[in-house]
Amino acid sequence: MTAYALTKPNLAAAVLQDKEFTQFRDLIYRIAGINMSPAKKPLVTSRLAKRLRHYGLTSYGDYFKMITADNSAEELQIAVDLLTTNETHFFREPKHFDFLRQRILPERKPGTPFRIWSAACSSGEEPYSIAMLLDDALANAPWEIVASDLSTRMLEKARTGLYPLERMLEIPKPYLSNYCLKGTGTQEGTLLIERKLRERVRFIHYNLTEAPPKLGGFDVVFLRNVMIYFDQNTKRQVVSSLLSLLRPGGYILIGHSETLNGISDDVRLVQPAVYRKL
Repeated sequence: MTAYALTKPNLAAAVLQDKEFTQFRDLIYRIAGINMSPAKKPLVTSRLAKRLRHYGLTSYGDYFKMITADNSAEELQIAVDLLTTNETHFFREPKHFDFLRQRILPERKPGTPFRIWSAACSSGEEPYSIAMLLDDALANAPWEIVASDLSTRMLEKARTGLYPLERMLEIPKPYLSNYCLKGTGTQEGTLLIERKLRERVRFIHYNLTEAPPKLGGFDVVFLRNVMIYFDQNTKRQVVSSLLSLLRPGGYILIGHSETLNGISDDVRLVQPAVYRKL
């Protein structure tokens, strides 16, 4: 009697064809305004490969058909999350935090809540960094932070305030001792942002290419290291939306590799990557 083994699809052989990459690129542009260059093809391949394995699919084209079919909103969101998540870390581009403490905070109006919007907050390191600084610098003065992102998966992670322990090296020691807890037991190897700080940050789901949400006015907007993925028209649209919620005289902080030159006439450059609304 001859024995036969069950055959399984050779999922490792799935290759992202140029036509399939174009389909994903166009989809992400329509949804998020992100313009993926051909150099992003390996990223699309690697980030979606596990979804193909999850469903036992043998081609990226089949996965594309799945996420664009009716009643596929949940899997479509997963794909968008995977393809739009960007790198971040605590106190990234520290000159911005120095400027916030030394220049912006002394100018604030006493008695009114000081409000900051962390747009494209990813997994939460940026808004928690801001929260540590504000809690330390403003004592009992009122302040608020709203943090938004397109990725629901990143927002879920951000709300937990739980990070790998190696991230502690990015946080100044005084903040580390005042606002962070080291995991023990089953949480060993992790770092938890203290509850009182987590409760001060409001996380919301928001697509930067959509109409601005009704959040009230802000004194500062962080829009860092996200415009590099947009074309010129999308940059203008996004910046215009965010500026509509920035109070006159308020500041917008962008990545040090980015510029608002030719994007908006409603701001003036204060120092590299820092603009003030006219």
